[in-house]
Amino acid sequence: MSESVHFSISAQPLDSSVLLQELVNPAAGAVVTFEGRVRNHNDGREVSLLEYQAYQALAEKTGRRILEDEAERYGLLGARAAHRTGLLAIGDLAVWAGAASAHRGAAMDAIRAIMERIKYEVPVWKKETYADGRVEWVGPDNHSPETGGEKEDMP
Repeated sequence: MSESVHFSISAQPLDSSVLLQELVNPAAGAVVTFEGRVRNHNDGREVSLLEYQAYQALAEKTGRRILEDEAERYGLLGARAAHRTGLLAIGDLAVWAGAASAHRGAAMDAIRAIMERIKYEVPVWKKETYADGRVEWVGPDNHSPETGGEKEDMP
């Protein structure tokens, strides 16, 4: 399975068409992809840009383990994912994931599992800059990256 999975962290823009081509397999009846893009709002506030930072070596190792786990769990023919770092503008592609399998159900289920695990397990941190000039680190599901608690519970 190791040759059919690949996870990367990149400071360069992600090209979904190139990433998709890495999943081409004549045995695949289904290829499901996910694109996570920078949106212009979060938690009722206008976002002007994001910055992602990562511990690259650990992020790539963790991401690869996630892909290997889910590829085995769902019987995938291939799985790829990539996450951006650096400053990203509204609309930029921040994360991409793809899963290839013989049948659509496995690919669809796998892509959801892969994205949930990337969000919570891969050491990538997000800093949001808001239209009012405030800057804030944001954890998964709008939790504080420092405490894991709800942001509104923070002082």
